[in-house]
Amino acid sequence: MSSIAVFPGSFDPITVGHEDIILRSIDLYDNIIVAIGTNSSKKNLYSAEERKAQIEQVFINYPKVSVQIYSGLTVTFCKSVGAKYILRGIRTAMDFEYERNIGLMNLELAPEIETIFLMSRPKYSALSSSVVREIKKYNGDISQFIPKAII
Repeated sequence: MSSIAVFPGSFDPITVGHEDIILRSIDLYDNIIVAIGTNSSKKNLYSAEERKAQIEQVFINYPKVSVQIYSGLTVTFCKSVGAKYILRGIRTAMDFEYERNIGLMNLELAPEIETIFLMSRPKYSALSSSVVREIKKYNGDISQFIPKAII
């Protein structure tokens, strides 16, 4: 049986921090599904389809990485694709508290699915999609914050 991890998020846009977490996880799983969650209450910079195409471009040379769009509970999506792991990146203590609470709730909803936390590299600890969106909104240069494949 293969090990499948789901890396959920909005990825609006994907950052070099996200890219780093995925690349560092490739040897841990047989497959990693980058799962783009849809949230109608969020104002997105890119459509879900655009984000999917961007992420596919970033990982075009990594057959173990695929991209899907989903809505609803992450654990429900995990069950639908046979994933036993949810992969999450942790940048700060505040991230840890937030992700810990979600991980505990997911464990209650689906005890067979484990949440795995991977620490971000220190150089990415201040980097977030929302900050990149804000820079882009005011015509700032975001090239150092997003993967080279989509600049």
